[in-house]
Amino acid sequence: MVNRNLIREFDVSEEDWEAAIGELATDEGGWLDTEYIDVNQIVKGQIIRVDNEFVLIDVGYKSEGTVPLNEWEGDDSQPEVGQTVRVLVEDVEDAQGRLDDRGMIVLSKRKAEKIEKWMKVMETVHENDIVSGEVTRKIKGGLLVDIGVNVFLPASQVDIRRPHDIGEYIGKTIECMVLKIDEARRNIVVSRRSLIEAQRADKKAELLKELEINQLRSGVVKNIADFGAFVDLGGIDGLLHITDMSWGRINHPSEIVKIDEELEVMILHIDYEKEKIALGLKQKSASPWENVAGKYPVNSTIKGTVVNVMSYGAFIKLEDGIEGLVHISEMSWTKRISHPSELVQIDDGIDVVVLRIDEQKQEISLGMKQTQDNPWEKVADKYPTDQLITGRVRNLTNYGAFIEIEEGIDGLLHVSDMSWTRKISHPSELVEKGQEIQCKVLSVDQQRRRIALGLKQMDEDPWATDIPNRYQQGQLVKGKVTKITNFGVFVGLEDGLEGLLHISELAEHKVENPQEVVSVGDELEVKVLRVDCEERKIGLSRKRVEWAEEDEAAAEAALNEGLSRSGDANAELKGGIGGDSGPLFKSATATAEPEAATTAEPEADVVTAESEPVSVETAEPEATTSEEQTEEAAESSQSDSQSS
Repeated sequence: MVNRNLIREFDVSEEDWEAAIGELATDEGGWLDTEYIDVNQIVKGQIIRVDNEFVLIDVGYKSEGTVPLNEWEGDDSQPEVGQTVRVLVEDVEDAQGRLDDRGMIVLSKRKAEKIEKWMKVMETVHENDIVSGEVTRKIKGGLLVDIGVNVFLPASQVDIRRPHDIGEYIGKTIECMVLKIDEARRNIVVSRRSLIEAQRADKKAELLKELEINQLRSGVVKNIADFGAFVDLGGIDGLLHITDMSWGRINHPSEIVKIDEELEVMILHIDYEKEKIALGLKQKSASPWENVAGKYPVNSTIKGTVVNVMSYGAFIKLEDGIEGLVHISEMSWTKRISHPSELVQIDDGIDVVVLRIDEQKQEISLGMKQTQDNPWEKVADKYPTDQLITGRVRNLTNYGAFIEIEEGIDGLLHVSDMSWTRKISHPSELVEKGQEIQCKVLSVDQQRRRIALGLKQMDEDPWATDIPNRYQQGQLVKGKVTKITNFGVFVGLEDGLEGLLHISELAEHKVENPQEVVSVGDELEVKVLRVDCEERKIGLSRKRVEWAEEDEAAAEAALNEGLSRSGDANAELKGGIGGDSGPLFKSATATAEPEAATTAEPEADVVTAESEPVSVETAEPEATTSEEQTEEAAESSQSDSQSS
């Protein structure tokens, strides 16, 4: 019988156990020599005949017994007549006196030997003893080890880390610790793992006393993971992390170490409380970062190999353990790069220039474009001021259009440089993406890499001669109301040209709200009060349309008289255009139209509203240079240029 609780504990079936070890007896017999012959007793017998299948043995019973000849197979000497052997009585005649089919009792030499071996083992082996034997067979749940008899080694007890295939131990002689013995049922369970753990515990305690930081020790690689390898130092495992294997780039620890490989490592850190040890392999050699500035001076050109490509740049290997980063912004002077893979691929050999070195952080900044001439250094010579150039509209923004002059070289055509007379709200009102246009170079800033372009500068300024010739003081003109503000009304005189009809010039009576008098779209006849070419403004009047020359003279005389009485002979009347634009005319008195001098809004300059599509107050003449295109527009032009 077998101890079922014992074998179930180690996940082995009863059938596998019996097939491997076998039933030695059906009852608990003494197996002692006795003068009585009975079942399950071991007795001495003498061989009296040997034939082809059986050996006939006389055991002193009333009938002889037979043993199959194959029980002498193997290393046993062949049976001979007259030889004495020990056999187990397996069966005798029953109550009716019947024997086996040959009329003889049944004997077994093999079982007798096995029982005697078990009895000897039981006398010499105890729990926690160390035994040695050969692994003879693999069964479900473990191995059988012959220590004189077959004992069971569960798979979980073969090693500290369960092997992939425990069958590789078959034929090997191993040492194990006896875990459990059931003498009554002749079951023995052993553990190689427990023995190893006990031995390692002793070695670990001794080893921890010997280990020191920066000490070199030999060890054997026992396991490999993605993050590193575990190395047996002879009683305790240490972790060799992937980052401590090599100064160079490693994708997986298996590139450096192999299972069961013996190697020399350095002790980096010891945690005595948790019994953890950090190991290093690369620390055995000097760091390649030592004196890196001397090996790779700034501005020097060197060769490297692309080892990784990211969205923000490419990593270049200069030597084992030394890598630098070429940022995407340092790859080309002119090309607009969306991803570094457009220019480089892994394993490409390229020339780079050392830009910066941070030895503390172990970082090197490299540049690819620095190995080539910077085209911006020649831009000023190629595109001098006032030169006409032809380019393609590459991108549109709220403040202007970027014109591609050549590959990677863009100029900014600011909205203020598109028209002399029109106020451009968005560049799409004049140009479209992809359109080829001709512009004039206004300025080149090589240091900031900016080229200012102008479209309106290709024609003469109409305010220089054309507008003052066609619109003169006192002239009656017609136009449509384009916008109404709290300080007056804007009147469109022609395409792109407007004048300001100040609230004081709307009607003979005082007007509080211009919308009570006119509406957008109304066609009005107005009189030109002033044409200011310098300020690019035209002042208009509606109430003076019917005035005769004497009325104008009287109004001017009254104004001058009023100013003289006030003690300010140099006072200026802002009629017609408001603001600080200077006088339209002077008067002796201020009694004629006091509101003309006092009610003008300080911000009533022509077309100051951002939403006005058309203006007589276009950009200042000096606003065509890059400095006047606002710092915000200039700064954002670079990012907009790159993004498109």
